Amino acid sequence: MKTIRVVVHGASGKMGRETLAALCGDPETEPVGAVARSAKEDYLPLPDGSGLIPYAPDLEAVLARLHPDVVVDFTSGAGALAATRACAKAKVGLVTGSTGLSDAALAEMKSLAELSGIGIVVAPNFALGAVVLIYLARLAGRHFDSAEIIEMHHDAKADAPSGTALATARAMVAERGGKPFVRAMPTKETVPGTRGGEESGVSLHAVRLPGLMAHQEVILGAAGQTLRLRHDTISRECYMPGVLLAVKAVGQRPGLTYGMEALLGLS
Repeated sequence: MKTIRVVVHGASGKMGRETLAALCGDPETEPVGAVARSAKEDYLPLPDGSGLIPYAPDLEAVLARLHPDVVVDFTSGAGALAATRACAKAKVGLVTGSTGLSDAALAEMKSLAELSGIGIVVAPNFALGAVVLIYLARLAGRHFDSAEIIEMHHDAKADAPSGTALATARAMVAERGGKPFVRAMPTKETVPGTRGGEESGVSLHAVRLPGLMAHQEVILGAAGQTLRLRHDTISRECYMPGVLLAVKAVGQRPGLTYGMEALLGLS
C-alpha cells in the first residue's frame, strides 16, 4: 500500500509536534517534511527517533522540493490562507485546524480548491467527541428556542470565542433554517458585556485560565427544563484520530470540506 506523504506546516507548535508523532505511528502515512517560521536547522528529528526530515521556514519551497500528497496546517488564520495559496499552486491537498478564518478567507479557500482541483478540509475541531457534540446540538436546536455556549480554554489561546463555539452556534442556527434563537437580556447590565458575545441569538461565553485545555458546554433551555451537552479535551492526543482521518480522506474529496461531520457521516 502506498503511504500518504505529509508535510506539517506549523511543526514547532504543540499541535504540530503531536501531528508528527501521530503520522509516525500510522502505517498509512509518512511525515516527509516540516515547516515553521522559527526553523533554523535544515532537518528536524522525528519524535519516534526514526530519522530526520527536511525542515524550513518557507512552505512553498518545501512543496516544490518534496512534492507531498498532503499538507497538515496548524498555524493561524493568516497562515492557513497562505498555506492554501501554496498548496493550490503545487496541487497538494490541505488539512487545516487553524482557527480565526474569516468568511472571506473561507470563500477564497473554496475558490482556490475548485480552481486547482485539490481537496481542502477545514476543521474547527478534530476531536471526534466535539464533532458529535455539534451534531447533537444541531438536533436539539430544532426543539429549543434559547441556547448559550460556554467554551473554556487555556490562557494562551489567541482567539475568542473559539472556532468550535462559533461553528456550533452557526450550525445550530442553520439547522433551524436560519431562525435566530431568543436571547434574554437584562433591563440593566451592571457590568458591560456580562451576557457575553452573540451569534444569531446564541450567547457565547469564553473562559481563559491556566490549567484548562479545551472544553465546551452547550446549554439549551425551555419552560421547566434545560439540556446540557458537554465535551472535555483531556490531552491533545484526542485530536489525532480526526487529523489522520482527514489526511486519508482529503485526496478523495476535491473542493472545500468544512468540518469533520461529512467524514463521519453526520452531515
